[in-house]
Amino acid sequence: MLDLLADLWAFMRERKKFWLAPIIVVMILLGGLIVFAQGSALAPFIYTIF
Repeated sequence: MLDLLADLWAFMRERKKFWLAPIIVVMILLGGLIVFAQGSALAPFIYTIF
């Protein structure tokens, strides 16, 4: 996992694509929210967002 992050950071640094960082962070946070809330009582409220 750390190799993937290091490669991604090297790609963004070399090609000056730092605008990708916020998009990737938001996607990871939303994915984690869906995974962790799947079995909880919050699941119906989270799925209404999407």
